[in-house]
Amino acid sequence: MKKYENRFFNSTAWEEFKFRNDDIIVASYAKAGTTLVQQILAQLIFEGKEDINLSALSPWLDSVYPEASIKLEALEAQNHRRFIKTHLPCDYLPYNHNAKYLYITRDGRDIAWSLYRHQCAISEHAQQAIDSQSTPAKKLRVIEAPTASVVDYFSEWLEKDGYPFWPFWENIHSWWQQRNRTNLMLLHFDELTRDLSGQIQKIADFLEFPLSTAHHQLVLEHCQFDYMKNHAHRYVPETVSIWKDGGRAFFHRGESGGWKETLPPELSEKYQAMARIKLGEECSRWLLTGVIE
Repeated sequence: MKKYENRFFNSTAWEEFKFRNDDIIVASYAKAGTTLVQQILAQLIFEGKEDINLSALSPWLDSVYPEASIKLEALEAQNHRRFIKTHLPCDYLPYNHNAKYLYITRDGRDIAWSLYRHQCAISEHAQQAIDSQSTPAKKLRVIEAPTASVVDYFSEWLEKDGYPFWPFWENIHSWWQQRNRTNLMLLHFDELTRDLSGQIQKIADFLEFPLSTAHHQLVLEHCQFDYMKNHAHRYVPETVSIWKDGGRAFFHRGESGGWKETLPPELSEKYQAMARIKLGEECSRWLLTGVIE
């Protein structure tokens, strides 16, 4: 298996992971609706239970923080159906024929806008706190708030392929190439927000979860943006202290298109042209619309 290592990732954690036949892998680039998909799964598995610590139940396994051994031990101790988060490209992840994979994405302009807000949402003391608990190699996940405007931030993110995070195009393309796998479901954030109820049913069907009308309604209620923001302490990665406003700042708008208000047309067109070059017509259209033709 290829290794993917940088200040955010240590893919070797997957070498120690012992798959179970009913495992669920939740994959994304980042800021694409990952937490919403995890919440849907938690609500399906635990039948609409409210008080669920999502980040503890569904860790980002290939992250450098906390140490892989801590997450692996916690996952091994779980008796329920497990769901594990990854931000790796598909070809850096072990493939298990019995597991189910969900990949969620959205328009790259929305992702970049959300990453900008993500960095702005980090509390002032968070970087110091993370520094003191970092890995021996000082490979930290938290990045300080940006000083550039959101437009300049996006321009650099586009020019440097995901900077200051990780490569964007490779991640999308790697999962798109595997779209015909029967145990992989491709999801798009815009489809989730357009028809959350219908998407919940599709996910339940794909994972073979029986879903009564009452259970479906609970899942739907507990996956609403306002509900998750108001109970942010249950869902934010790491600890609430990292994020402003008790974690609520982690949830910004819960909808797409914020970039349309400020992104210059020429920069938007540059993004679309690059998407077609990097991903091809069909994949870039899916990224734009959420529809696979």
